[in-house]
Amino acid sequence: MNTLPYKAFLFDMNGTMIDDMDFHTEAWHKILNNDLQGSFSREEVKEQMYGKNSEVLARFFGEDRFTQEEADELSVQKEKIYQKEYISHLRLIKGLDVFLKKAAEQNIKMAIATAAITFNIDFVVDNLDIRSYFDALVSADDVTKSKPHPETFLKAAEGLGVDPKDCLVFEDAPKGVEAALNAGMDCLVITTMHSKDEFPAYDNIIGFVEDYTDPQVGKLISGEEK
Repeated sequence: MNTLPYKAFLFDMNGTMIDDMDFHTEAWHKILNNDLQGSFSREEVKEQMYGKNSEVLARFFGEDRFTQEEADELSVQKEKIYQKEYISHLRLIKGLDVFLKKAAEQNIKMAIATAAITFNIDFVVDNLDIRSYFDALVSADDVTKSKPHPETFLKAAEGLGVDPKDCLVFEDAPKGVEAALNAGMDCLVITTMHSKDEFPAYDNIIGFVEDYTDPQVGKLISGEEK
């Protein structure tokens, strides 16, 4: 008898549910160079803008440049720039709307587990009206250690009441795949921002897809064995 291969799906958000990473790059580029008088290229920004916003600022300007209050203020400022530019482009990656609906019909538990702040999670789930699909939302505000530390995914699994080994992570970035590996979880990679050759040989990757219309994705809710 075939059974569903996973009991829960954990989604990174930016670049995994929505294809918005170029807008984050641009927003960071404006804050770092225009507001903070840096001189960083877009490529430098793209490479360093992972993890919490306060960690990104520390990578560019050092640990002691900003107080936590200043970092939090800059974080919200950056996200407001991003949201203003991205709102007219906001949509789920192709096929994800159908996949979420079918997964919910199969009673697969789902969570968003992201390095984004709650302000941005709310922006996405409420504007797209998809909050009802998720039983747990884990943001940068909920963890002390960012990916590749496993805390984000482990907290999401705990929130769903599902064993980590029964969770599948959807990710778009090497640091996220590494976090899933560290959490003892399999991972499916969405190649929105990074190509297949940018991922080291993580043995928890079950496949690479461009979007959620790929047949590999459909198999996850069709009862085929993992």
